[in-house]
Amino acid sequence: MIRVFISTLTATLILSGNTLAQKQKTKPFQWVNTPTKALPQGVRHATFQSASMQLKVGYTIYLPPSYSTEPKVRFPVVYHLHGGRPGSELKAIQLARFVDKAIKAKEIKPTIYVFPNGGPMSWYNYPQIENGAGENVFVKELIPYIDKTYRSIGSSKGRAIEGFSQGGRGTTRIMFKHPHLFSSAAPGGSGYEPEQRIRDNNGAESERVKFAPGNNTWDLAKKYSEKKGRPKFPILLWVGTKGFNYEFNLKFSKFLRKLKIPHSKLIIEGAKHSASQIYEMRGLDLMKFHQKNFAESSSN
Repeated sequence: MIRVFISTLTATLILSGNTLAQKQKTKPFQWVNTPTKALPQGVRHATFQSASMQLKVGYTIYLPPSYSTEPKVRFPVVYHLHGGRPGSELKAIQLARFVDKAIKAKEIKPTIYVFPNGGPMSWYNYPQIENGAGENVFVKELIPYIDKTYRSIGSSKGRAIEGFSQGGRGTTRIMFKHPHLFSSAAPGGSGYEPEQRIRDNNGAESERVKFAPGNNTWDLAKKYSEKKGRPKFPILLWVGTKGFNYEFNLKFSKFLRKLKIPHSKLIIEGAKHSASQIYEMRGLDLMKFHQKNFAESSSN
């Protein structure tokens, strides 16, 4: 009798756990995600009104300490595109801790970091879902809004883009579509294997998920390489050797070399598929990559 009770209780707990996991996995996408925990030092959550969707869109932003003490100074901006799908403006905000530490240690100059919401399909325009234009909301609405609302430099000379995993995929697509917008770009841990699958299957990532043909990192890189007079910008691929996208990042680097697209690599030995771990190990190198290019852009 006791054995039966224990077995029944165990089964109930397992089923309850599975149900909870399913609920967590199927949490509906929201364009605004209100923080429920304390935000990192210097980070605030805010919203703006999307003209295209006629609804509020959330974002988080890190402002360096001198932003409030030097009211006449304009600051460079780095946009960090989160990983995972669907999107949330809260996903990558812990990286701001490393940025804040580097600024306070005077290892990098004061810089604004913005953590946007990538939309229901994370950095893709996906018309199959209502209000699914994640790429357009970021490029056409959030970037101009940030330049209008905050004391950013407000041009490509002071604007950089980076991202990890899904955000690395988004960074790569966006940097090749809009090279005039950025002084530097750093896609990290990017899923170039599913991007290749999309290329090879007329836009299909899977049976259920389909994007516009040609809207993938491989085709966009090729298209960019063929443009005469294309804007050139420094590119840094960053990835951990123990991350599951490592091999395809090397493959994509080889592809870029074949296209004669200059770029550099930051390979983090022993790092897993984790933006936080990579930032902890080599984040300063990534920050300094953007800093160097801000300086060079402003001197031209």
